[in-house]
Amino acid sequence: MAVMMIAEVAGQTEQGYDGMLRFLEPSVRAAPGFVAHASHAVEGGWRVIELWRSKAESDRFYAEHVAPHLPPGIRPKRTVHELHALVMPQLVEP
Repeated sequence: MAVMMIAEVAGQTEQGYDGMLRFLEPSVRAAPGFVAHASHAVEGGWRVIELWRSKAESDRFYAEHVAPHLPPGIRPKRTVHELHALVMPQLVEP
């Protein structure tokens, strides 16, 4: 079942987030089950929202690619919500 993962990252800065994204973007784009990634600043930190085809795929990516590379003192509070619906545009192959 498709899920939305929300990570609240207290203490994260725009510069810190941008560095992590540069490092992780190629991996997340190629990750099985990945659908979309968005983020924005919040008071005192950063929020990351991702859509995945399953919780297992989201958790696997986090454990293998994100957690081992987090800077000292940065520990996201992750919540995962099962989605009732996920509508995406149909991709047309050239």
